[in-house]
Amino acid sequence: MRLLATWLINALALLALPYLMHSVSIDSFGTALIVAVVLGFVNTIIRPILLILTLPVTVLTMGLFIFVINGLMFWGVANLVDGFHVAGFWAAVGGALLYSVISWTLSTLLLQK
Repeated sequence: MRLLATWLINALALLALPYLMHSVSIDSFGTALIVAVVLGFVNTIIRPILLILTLPVTVLTMGLFIFVINGLMFWGVANLVDGFHVAGFWAAVGGALLYSVISWTLSTLLLQK
């Protein structure tokens, strides 16, 4: 049940992004649900592999390269899913950061024990 609630919260966070950033757009709630699943998959499977492969660069930049990785994954999902559009790389970095903050805030408020 908690997984379903987290999925819906992430979809709502995605729906909030176009209101806060004009360089990110999403067509519908159904598209937001699909994007939330794909982002969850990418963050679970691909992100750890990328973090290990880019560990030297991440250490050199004192962890700031993780923002680049998150932005690239967000932008990559936008290229994979129809109906989810991100204007460019920096928009993807900002969108990924804002998406994380919104999702974390909603999860904290709504999924209290």
